[in-house]
Amino acid sequence: MRIEHVLKPLYNKQSKVLILGTMPSPKSREIGFYYGHPQNRFWKVLSEVLNEAFPQTIQEKKQLVLNHHIALWDVLAYCDIDGASDSSIKNPIPNDIKSLIAKTEISKIFVTGKKAEELYNKFCLKSTNIPCHYLPSTSPANCGISYENLKEKYQEINKYLS
Repeated sequence: MRIEHVLKPLYNKQSKVLILGTMPSPKSREIGFYYGHPQNRFWKVLSEVLNEAFPQTIQEKKQLVLNHHIALWDVLAYCDIDGASDSSIKNPIPNDIKSLIAKTEISKIFVTGKKAEELYNKFCLKSTNIPCHYLPSTSPANCGISYENLKEKYQEINKYLS
């Protein structure tokens, strides 16, 4: 199924770190915000890493990332995908990451998952000239990594927020 990325990037001029997924899941598109599946561990991990209360609402999630100078978006603007399966992605067209970076103070890019890393390196690295740093996916499908291990890996973000 051909999917268009319908979520706007979340950022402000003070954003220093960009976190990129591949493409919003069906649940994220349904609710209109990033990492929207209730079993996705992204918001729990990020709030703990940032030493903040777990955000309940979309507005609280927006404030959490913006208050910590984090931007959220995805590598792809369009692709053919089955559900939320990154391994099924075909015919990818990237978002214009370079234009987002130009509006911010972003100097570090993290990607959530191997497919996001692969697609960023293939389509975006040449234009941004900012290497990405891999973080494991927080998707419920990535059950091979423990919550504690996820948290440990996501601590890396803090190095770039001061």
